[in-house]
Amino acid sequence: MHPRDQTIFALSSGRPPSAIAIVRVSGTETSQVLMRLAGELPKPRLAHRVLLRDATGQGIDDAVVLWFPGPGSATGEDVAEFHVHGGRAVLAALFTAISVIPNLRAADPGEFTRRAFENGKLDLTEAEGLDDLIHADTDRQRRQALRQLQGLLGDRARDWRERIIEASALIEAGIDFSDEGDVSAELLAPARTKIKTLQDEIAAVLAGEGKAERLRDGLVVAIAGPPNVGKSTLINQLARREVAIVSPHAGTTRDVIEVQLDLDGYPVTVIDTAGIRETDDPVEQEGVRRARARAKDADLVLWLADADRTEEGRPAGTTPVWTVRNKIDLGQENLREISSVTLRPEANTAMGPDPRTRMFAISARRGDGLPELITALVEFAADFFGTSEGALVTRARQRDLLSRAAGSLERSLDLLGEGEELAAEELRAAAYALGRLLGRVDVEDVLGAIFQKFCIGK
Repeated sequence: MHPRDQTIFALSSGRPPSAIAIVRVSGTETSQVLMRLAGELPKPRLAHRVLLRDATGQGIDDAVVLWFPGPGSATGEDVAEFHVHGGRAVLAALFTAISVIPNLRAADPGEFTRRAFENGKLDLTEAEGLDDLIHADTDRQRRQALRQLQGLLGDRARDWRERIIEASALIEAGIDFSDEGDVSAELLAPARTKIKTLQDEIAAVLAGEGKAERLRDGLVVAIAGPPNVGKSTLINQLARREVAIVSPHAGTTRDVIEVQLDLDGYPVTVIDTAGIRETDDPVEQEGVRRARARAKDADLVLWLADADRTEEGRPAGTTPVWTVRNKIDLGQENLREISSVTLRPEANTAMGPDPRTRMFAISARRGDGLPELITALVEFAADFFGTSEGALVTRARQRDLLSRAAGSLERSLDLLGEGEELAAEELRAAAYALGRLLGRVDVEDVLGAIFQKFCIGK
């Protein structure tokens, strides 16, 4: 039997032990699994309490089972769920009892969702939204992923594809009546209008500058500076836990340390880099090289330095760099005097003349000035991501295929009146690109890359 025709099972809840665990089964043998373990086939979509038993009649667990006959199920196949107590021994016994039934096997990562896609329960954009929802770390990521799962892009793409096909039908009809000039012209005029409208709509979507795609990955902020200026202390303060070694000895951090933060719903990756200085130590030299590389690739650099050495080694380039003067609690400068200079509104707010070169005075050890720094980071993230509410494109794959469709539409407009056959071929190419976007034509090469990222049981 082909693997796609086999019935699959997997744990679909969290790692044991847990109060309740959910085991899902999907495929043609699902009813047999229920009969063997529960002794009966429950009423569809109604929770049923039963003592599960293995092939020898031994009890496995006092459980709740649900039966979802296909095609009215999540995968489009017959599906069952076993809600059992989440102990390791219970799950081991249940898996053993299920696996001895012929034509059953453990599911691969993402296989339940892939079967739902293959059975028309969701398109590829919705599957990508589900993947993003599973991996969402912040509320803004969750909301964006949920919109995709609910068909925000898929519904628009289906509408665009249908309208392209309508325009193509008009052009091809015009080709059939090419010997009757009036009829051909009457058909080509509305086709041109439809294509131009479609092109404008897709172009408007593509004009979003990739903000939604970036929201999936998050903002990258690098903390850089000379050794022993408090970079690790600052990242521990931002993370509210000890993720970096804090030591009075220079050169403690030799590698790059990353921390994921949720700043007002914006995903931010903060990087603690090695102290940047000249050194003969080959290990520290490698750390400095990596630190410079990560700072160069970051979206924002916090250049941490002692109050009297803020510019020493400060990186230059196109990446915004904020100067953060640390250790104000050591009496190097009076906090009130520093605040009046470096935290003045016109230089230290999002409305300032150049928010790329802002300055802050903090005590990473004591926490002075950190609320202002965090507020500024939230403002920077809000400006960086822009308004992603309602954004349609959330992945590079989606943007690429929409760009191909838009290009084909533009070429079809240029060809109308000169070569209707070529214009119709460009429209077919546009419809094909949208079909790939939805996963309905020739997408086998991308399915594995997408679904293997899912957890087992999803």
